[in-house]
Amino acid sequence: MMVEKSTSKPKARKAKPRAKAKKKLVIVESPSKAKTIEKYLGRTYKVVASIGHIRDLPKSRMGVDIENNYEPDYISIRGKGDVIKELRKDAKNAKEIYLASDPDREGEAIAWHVSNILKLDANGKNRVTFNEITKDTVKEAFKEPRSINMDLVDAQQARRILDRLVGYSISPILWKKVKKGLSAGRVQSVALNLIIKREKEIQAFEPQEYWTIDSEFKKGRSKFAAAFYGVAGKKQDLSDNEAVQKILGQLDRKGDFEITKVVKKERRRSPQPPFTTSTMQQDANRKLNFRTRKTMMAAQQLYEGINIGKGGAVGLITYMRTDSTRISSIAKHEASQFLHEKYGAEYAATKPVKGKLPEGAQDAHEAIRPTSVFRTPAEMKQYLTNDQYKLYNLVWSRFVASQMTPQVVDTMTVTITQNDVDFRANGSKIKFPGFTKIYSSGKEKDNVLPDLQEGEMVQLVKTDPSQHFTQPPARYSEANLIKALEENGVGRPSTYAPTLDTIQRRYYVKLTARRFEPTELGEIVNTIIEDQFPDIVNVKFTAKVEDELDEIENGKQNWVKVVDEFYKPFSKEVDQAEKDVEKIEMKDELAGIDCEICGAPMVVKMGRYGKFYACSRFPDCRNTKAIVKDTGITCPKCHEGTVVERKSKKNRVFYGCSRFPDCDFVSWDKPIGRNCPKDGHFLVEKKVKGGKQIVCPNGDYEEAVQK
Repeated sequence: MMVEKSTSKPKARKAKPRAKAKKKLVIVESPSKAKTIEKYLGRTYKVVASIGHIRDLPKSRMGVDIENNYEPDYISIRGKGDVIKELRKDAKNAKEIYLASDPDREGEAIAWHVSNILKLDANGKNRVTFNEITKDTVKEAFKEPRSINMDLVDAQQARRILDRLVGYSISPILWKKVKKGLSAGRVQSVALNLIIKREKEIQAFEPQEYWTIDSEFKKGRSKFAAAFYGVAGKKQDLSDNEAVQKILGQLDRKGDFEITKVVKKERRRSPQPPFTTSTMQQDANRKLNFRTRKTMMAAQQLYEGINIGKGGAVGLITYMRTDSTRISSIAKHEASQFLHEKYGAEYAATKPVKGKLPEGAQDAHEAIRPTSVFRTPAEMKQYLTNDQYKLYNLVWSRFVASQMTPQVVDTMTVTITQNDVDFRANGSKIKFPGFTKIYSSGKEKDNVLPDLQEGEMVQLVKTDPSQHFTQPPARYSEANLIKALEENGVGRPSTYAPTLDTIQRRYYVKLTARRFEPTELGEIVNTIIEDQFPDIVNVKFTAKVEDELDEIENGKQNWVKVVDEFYKPFSKEVDQAEKDVEKIEMKDELAGIDCEICGAPMVVKMGRYGKFYACSRFPDCRNTKAIVKDTGITCPKCHEGTVVERKSKKNRVFYGCSRFPDCDFVSWDKPIGRNCPKDGHFLVEKKVKGGKQIVCPNGDYEEAVQK
């Protein structure tokens, strides 16, 4: 019996979909940093951002269990629920998890909080740090992950808890006794106190009169400047006009003056070390007019990564929170190579300058420098915003200059004498520019004197006696205040920007002409803290606390012990202050005008941006008006209103018509009430370097302002 073979083909089995390979998860703080790092690590990695801290102490209460070893009660930050949900989801599907937040206390604490939320092994080697975001550095860091450094976490916790104990203990007293919404903090109280002490010095200052005699001499056809020095070789100060006339009376103006001494020297000026956080903030403030917050924002962007075309995203500078001037040997070698190729061997230092570490410096990271010196500012400019370019140029120039040879200047000091009266002339000529070829202060100018020899005779052309008065110490600028805080050991690289920001936001101080001026509110708060909590504003005490935080970081101190030693005496001061501080009535000052809505008197109120007019019937009547300063000058456009001083949203002063909005006259510069003799346009008073000038906005007329 024959069996027929089936002609139908067997059905093909459906292939099972291949399971997606699990990726290694990397968690950083910011999306821009995540984007840069993901490009370096490749397809097997997924990089996500926690967007800063995900847990913190609650805002509504102290959140520190004082009775139970100051145990912090951390909660998820409001608004971070979706971020935490996504992190947990990504972690569940991950092959491995790495925590790559910034390489400092704050970054370590963020990593620790993320680790807690994701329930990672506390001793697992999942922490990765790098000082610069470049391909080689990042890849190398992932070869050697470590466990979370709890000493760093404890140091950050101790700072956070100390600040919470101070803030949430003093602030309620200020609320009860002065005004709601006030706050006090450890470092911000010291900064405010420094500003107020300087203000008191200025108010107590008594100017002293002194005179100078600037002169001009000539040798043949060559003229040169000199100034009165003293009598018979000894320096002498001129205290008044009588002393000046006595000196001038000793001179025979038509007679010869003898060159009695010529001293020639060679002066070498070394470059400064590369930037730390503090010196970068100071230089950016002085040279670029950058506020501290703006500097740190631009630095963060340069550190986290900039897309530079074909090269993709790359971090252009190393980590920007550091107090060290240390430089890696690779960076030194690269700088030397660049200088040899671009400028020649004579510009490359064989032993570059080493900066002296300030007392209490952690020296945890390198100085701030470009990640590659071959990425010059000129080449990077097309990829950067204006602010990023300015800061990158500053960082790059300072670093390259620090690896260069000194500037060499030939100096010449000449003493000119007649009848025992001595004048001095100082000359200088740059012999070799050295580091100033790249990083100059703008002061490196030649002042060449004619060839003068001892025994030669010169003639007096003119004398110009001038009266002066000693000046009070200047108010702190942002740069000077940061320098003062650093010199006193108060605060650390990460604290300077938020400290300055807080005292301005609370309206304890205001910036006037780029200098800090205390407000009435700031003085009241400072007086209470100074009287009731002297340790808080004691610079040495605060510096000691900072040192102890550093010791916690280095594993030499227990954080609970440090907090306890601070809090026990402080809590007694808080209890005493509750009894001692009397309620301060901040009475509203009458404005002298009535409300145009309800007719009630208007009063002067204090807001976060300064004083303003408000109706005394608030909250029944909510009418408010900005306080404007009337210059009394007739509006040059409508000729009916007057020019008033106003402030823009960014707190910049400008001038407008009092009849606004009927008249839309506006000017950044102050009109002076006169018209240009050339074209009839109104003249304005413009600030220029060294003073003020009256100019025509059309640019064809100017005159100096008489002092």
